[in-house]
Amino acid sequence: MRSGNLAPKEEEQKSRRNKRVVDENAPLIPKFQESDGAGFDEFNGASFSGAVFNLSTTIIGAGIMGLPACVKKLGMVPGLLAIILAAFMTEKSIEFMIRISRAGNLSSYGTLMGDAFGKYGKALVQICIVVNNIGVLIIYMIIIGDVISGTTSSGTHHSGVLEGWFGVHWWTGRMFVLLFSTLVVFAPLVSFKRIVGISIFKIIIGGIEKPRLFPIVTDVTSFFELFTVVPVLVTAYISHSNVHNIDNELEDSSQMHGVVRTSLVLCASVYLLTSFFGFLLFGEGTLDDVLANFDTDLGIPFGSVLNDAVRFSYAAHLLFVFPVVFYAVRVNLDGLIFSSSRPLAQDNIRFATITASLIVAIFLGANFIPSIWDIFQFTGATAAACVGFIFPAAIAIRDRHNIATKTDKVLSVFMIVLAVLSNAVAVYSDAYALIKKNKTYS
Repeated sequence: MRSGNLAPKEEEQKSRRNKRVVDENAPLIPKFQESDGAGFDEFNGASFSGAVFNLSTTIIGAGIMGLPACVKKLGMVPGLLAIILAAFMTEKSIEFMIRISRAGNLSSYGTLMGDAFGKYGKALVQICIVVNNIGVLIIYMIIIGDVISGTTSSGTHHSGVLEGWFGVHWWTGRMFVLLFSTLVVFAPLVSFKRIVGISIFKIIIGGIEKPRLFPIVTDVTSFFELFTVVPVLVTAYISHSNVHNIDNELEDSSQMHGVVRTSLVLCASVYLLTSFFGFLLFGEGTLDDVLANFDTDLGIPFGSVLNDAVRFSYAAHLLFVFPVVFYAVRVNLDGLIFSSSRPLAQDNIRFATITASLIVAIFLGANFIPSIWDIFQFTGATAAACVGFIFPAAIAIRDRHNIATKTDKVLSVFMIVLAVLSNAVAVYSDAYALIKKNKTYS
């Protein structure tokens, strides 16, 4: 009997509903979903295949467009081996996060860092996630600009789709295309399949030159330049901020390790195929953004049609993914700056201010940063390296719950040292190249 109050079951359901509104650790898909009636229908969680799909979609992003250029710098053999090594290290770093989160009953990356290093640790990981995701969004916009309007690399202009169709006009220029995309719009695998198919066809007709298997190292500078691929490899596998959400949704949480391994095998396979056939197709002419290469004569029937199809399909994918990544940036930035304020959705002024500020920053970054390689170097060597490898390894070394083995800690030290040294050399190499370039022009 109710006796003027809610029944116990309804009280529990109301409590769950209220908790979902404010709980930052709630899964993307709640365990209880409201039905059309007064009660709730049980949701038993995401399936194994659904979790693999979600995590794989999170991993595969703009980083894949820079991987063929990594293989060009390293050579075919070291380049492909580096992609595999990066996948292995990513699997171990995520495994550290999941295992320690289980021990501490922690359900987000922020709370995991907060548990290990306090409020400053949580704030630090939020800053890195915001910086990395803003960098990713700038990369998305640069790629869209390269594909639609064109790009300039090494003094050579590569035409975009609109320029190829209609010529050079103000409305086919990079600034207008990005502005239109920003104000109006905001199946990569389709592109990958076409790249592979084009390469195989050219192999059959004998239009592929033998690729370089190893890097060309002539002095210390060229050796240091090899390390510039590290930030790109790091960025390609970043998914750590979404692991807890996917884990929270999973019907059987014990399957999460299998989900991570399956997703990484799938993504690494796609990366290997794209890098191998991309470098095979364009050789030493492979650009930092391999999509920019698709303005040349492929030497096959209907080559121009395939060029446009590859570029348009990936650009369309980025346009639809952009709002998803942007949402995560806005939420993390709001939580970092206004942690004690009311929910963002209830404050229209704050919502509009943060949204407009981020849009302007991303738009300006995409117009003034000349290449995706430059932004890869900045975010990949700093924020992405911290989120993907340094923070998970530091949490394992901290080991507040006494579950890390000696092997875990040795591997964690190795990951931190490798990430810090390789990215430091990459930053030095980029800075040296930039200074040298400026001196040449002056």
